[in-house]
Amino acid sequence: MARPPIFDVHVHVQPWEMVRPEVLAMLRHPSREGTKEILQSPERLLRHLDAEGIERICCINYVSPEVSGFTPEVNDWILDFTKGHRDRLLPVGSVNPLVQDDARGEIRRILDRGLRMVKIHPPHQLFAANAYRSDLPALAEIYRECESRSVPVMVHTGTSVFPRARNVFADPMPVDDVAVDFPALPIILAHAGRPLYGDTAYFLARRHANVLLDVSGIPPTALAEHLPRLASISKKVLWGSDWPSPGVISMRANVDAFLAIGYPDEVAADVLGGNAAKLFGAS
Repeated sequence: MARPPIFDVHVHVQPWEMVRPEVLAMLRHPSREGTKEILQSPERLLRHLDAEGIERICCINYVSPEVSGFTPEVNDWILDFTKGHRDRLLPVGSVNPLVQDDARGEIRRILDRGLRMVKIHPPHQLFAANAYRSDLPALAEIYRECESRSVPVMVHTGTSVFPRARNVFADPMPVDDVAVDFPALPIILAHAGRPLYGDTAYFLARRHANVLLDVSGIPPTALAEHLPRLASISKKVLWGSDWPSPGVISMRANVDAFLAIGYPDEVAADVLGGNAAKLFGAS
């Protein structure tokens, strides 16, 4: 099929100078060569997207000073970086109730500034997605505010090999509570639970009308094994590359590898951009 418009919902556009040294050492990889230069300005990034054949991206950020190194300032960094280019560069940030006292005030502030999606990263932020039901009630304020504005929340699912990450929080199942308690909140299960929880992620997407999956971090050649019934829920699957993570040679190469699998044209068009366009609106 001809390439449909590509909307990549999982691209890491972050201030790399914040990254903890031990994490940065893990991220050094030939596939990341030139990344620093590309991310020096939105104009350079847009030129790179044009060369890769990518129409729109979600620029992933989240507050995780203890594991990744990203402090609360990352929210204003991405909002400033994308200003004037939000038809193509959608800013993503977060509030971490463990390190930010006024979760309600901060989530309102950054959403008012134009944040398009909130990222929750349990293994890196060190709390479960449903921790509001026990010892982190402020987390509910984040979900509640996003639900009221129909702003999607992306939840990292699956393991992390970063130093200090806590993989006890890697299982997607706590999102079952979130989907029940906030039924109008659009929820995206980032990485579809890879590598251990594909069946759980698939179950949650089937069970809840407000739960979707993204396939970032899963090599396209492994999709048939990780999500063997992807075509049956293709209306709830979003494209993501996880660029510039190690092993992601290019966004274009990942798209080409996905198209080579041979999914029906309608499935491919929905996954590669149609579903995300419906979720976030036209550019």
